[in-house]
Amino acid sequence: MLPKNVREPVVARISRWSARHRVAALLAWVGLVAVSLLAAVLVSGPDAPNTDPGEAGRAQTVLRQQDSFEPVRENVLVQAPDGHAPRPVTEDLRGRLTAILGSSAVGPPLVSADGRSELLTFQLAGSADQVRTNFSAVAKAVRDTENAHPGTRVAMAGDRSLSAAVDEHISKDLAQSHLLSLPITLLVLALVFGALVAAGIPVLLTATVVVTTFSLLQVIGKVLPVNSAVSAIILLIGMAVGVDYSLFYLHRHREERARGRTVDESLRTTARTSGHVVVVSGLTVMICLTGMLFTGLGALRGLTIGTILIVGLAVLGSVTLLPALLSLLGDRIDLGRTTRRTRDSRTWSRIATAVVRRPVVLGGAAAVLLALLSVPAFGMHLQDPAQVNSLPRSVPAVDAAVRMQEAFPGAPTPARVVLWDPRGPVADRPDVRAAVDSLRNLVRDNDLLFEPVTAVQVDRVLVLRVPLAGSGTDPLSNRALEELRTRVLPAAFGQVDGLSFAVGGRTATPHDFARQLVERTPLVFGFVLLLAFLTLVVVFRSVAIPLVSIALNLLSVGAAYGVVTWVFQHGHLTWLLGFTPYGGVVGWLPVFLFVLLFGLSMDYHIFILSRVRERWTAGASARQSVVDGVGAGAGVVTSAAVIMTAVFAVFVTLTAIEYKMLGVGMAFAIIVDATLVRGVLLPAAMALLGDRAWWPGVRGHGSSSVSNLDLTRNLTPSGASSENPLPRPFTTSIVRCVCLQYSNCATDIHTGTENESESESPADPTARSPRCTSDDPVRNSPAG
Repeated sequence: MLPKNVREPVVARISRWSARHRVAALLAWVGLVAVSLLAAVLVSGPDAPNTDPGEAGRAQTVLRQQDSFEPVRENVLVQAPDGHAPRPVTEDLRGRLTAILGSSAVGPPLVSADGRSELLTFQLAGSADQVRTNFSAVAKAVRDTENAHPGTRVAMAGDRSLSAAVDEHISKDLAQSHLLSLPITLLVLALVFGALVAAGIPVLLTATVVVTTFSLLQVIGKVLPVNSAVSAIILLIGMAVGVDYSLFYLHRHREERARGRTVDESLRTTARTSGHVVVVSGLTVMICLTGMLFTGLGALRGLTIGTILIVGLAVLGSVTLLPALLSLLGDRIDLGRTTRRTRDSRTWSRIATAVVRRPVVLGGAAAVLLALLSVPAFGMHLQDPAQVNSLPRSVPAVDAAVRMQEAFPGAPTPARVVLWDPRGPVADRPDVRAAVDSLRNLVRDNDLLFEPVTAVQVDRVLVLRVPLAGSGTDPLSNRALEELRTRVLPAAFGQVDGLSFAVGGRTATPHDFARQLVERTPLVFGFVLLLAFLTLVVVFRSVAIPLVSIALNLLSVGAAYGVVTWVFQHGHLTWLLGFTPYGGVVGWLPVFLFVLLFGLSMDYHIFILSRVRERWTAGASARQSVVDGVGAGAGVVTSAAVIMTAVFAVFVTLTAIEYKMLGVGMAFAIIVDATLVRGVLLPAAMALLGDRAWWPGVRGHGSSSVSNLDLTRNLTPSGASSENPLPRPFTTSIVRCVCLQYSNCATDIHTGTENESESESPADPTARSPRCTSDDPVRNSPAG
């Protein structure tokens, strides 16, 4: 039992209470889910709007301060077959639109350079309900016109139609992610646990966590902006970590039961070991994710909050709901069992044995391979996809926008120029009208800007639409934006007394977003790297281990960057992944990948390295400790990596190219981290460092040192369990350090001790004595 002067860890106490009061714990969890659902229903009102960064945000803020709404701009492309003029069809359509919207809302038709295409531009004014009603009527008029003139293309693309297409496919992607992720996860868990009931527990936990998270986000979204486009990302990340944490907890519990311990004894040990690891891992992921708040971007703030919330709830459920369920089920957890108990991985033990014998050759080869995979990342071009790039051409609005862009450059997504004067309205001022005419003349003589330049009054401000060259977010579009901002607008409006202007729109917003993100990225990277270093220093009392771990993580992240660049920017494997390359990588992806991968990879490093350190402290040689540690932790880590890879691979099946990039990057990085990094690079580095890896840690001698290590008494005669638990003194200290911002942790780590409960049956005494310290890893490894 615990010494009288040592207090039981908080996590162990919470888990023990949940197991003893299982009905109360289950009702409390159900109550949490119910309250969140009720709050989502009762808390009504508009969602908090997101404010774009930079000059685009200023334009957006000025428009929001007006009492009326900016009219929605739509365009209809009319293309006649070869040898036919489109004008009769255009006039027919114009008459239909005028009957719905009025003559003032429909502009004159524009004719393309080749004479085969004409463009009608019109506006949908009024409230959101009025716009919705008129849009439906206009869409029907466009379809009726095309049906009345067979062989003529009549296609619509603009503010409303493109946004509607994006929203529709976001909803479909979210539904598809639900549909695919749950059965895939259940199938993998059934194979991992070999029992249907055991496989269903992580799914139950994750499903309730997802429901609670999205219900709470409905409430949070009233105060802080949460973009609906990130819902699929939050969902699948929650699936990955929820199942992983459940896997760690269940694996340990079943392992203790296989040793003959009672359910209560098993749950106590599991809470002190895997329970602490889950809490440490979850806190690390959440704190790493907070690094994205340094960007100051509202869109990433919502993604960060949603991801932290779902990870936090997964951790909470793992230490409350899981003990209650396991206590309630008892031996029934193995109902539907198809396979027998798992053992340490002989395959990974053999690989680790080979690596520690030839660390320079094998480790160097793996490092060179990852470095080569990282090479394309040096040419990465950050560019958000335009709406026509994000979705496939099979979407009618996207196809119409692409054709419209070819015939009338800049027409689908023009720049929005907002003119205002704090002293009063600007639309009726003669000097402003003259300046607008001057702008039209400047646009007519500029190769980067196009007509038509339209103007509409919105209360006290004037909004101009100026088509730009390029696809909307490519370098040519950005050049046109800079030309408009720095030369054309100052020349047209710079001398108008009291007039201010700002440029927004679908080119300006991603441009300003990317600029601020690039400026703040060093802060994010520095925060995450510093956090990772401090966490590993606290956990392992070593300086070399954190440096090695960070270097290996950087290699795997760099390889993921390189693969994403090679696939999506250079346009490889389009036939397999189903996307159209646009010459760039979405701007927020590198930062998000870096933060998330550093947080998630800490799970694997903590599990593997803690087992290695346990054997080293117990007296095994440095190389033998590596072989034992890798072999002991391989089973649970491999299973976790398979589940996480399968979940992230669901992103690849979604429609938007941003999701596909995230899925490929995350899945590849997890595979690399669980194979090359864990199986080759980490053992090679540890073998080269030897005992110096743990400096300034102190090696134990004999049973006295072993008694200070939780879990060494639980080792099987082969020397290791199939999970890689973290000793209680270390995990308790790291949890305490996170809460107290790493204050006074060194003393806790070096002085913390724990003994097994008296009610627990003693393990094989051979497991308590140090392993043979011979430097021959083959003779002493489980695989030998």
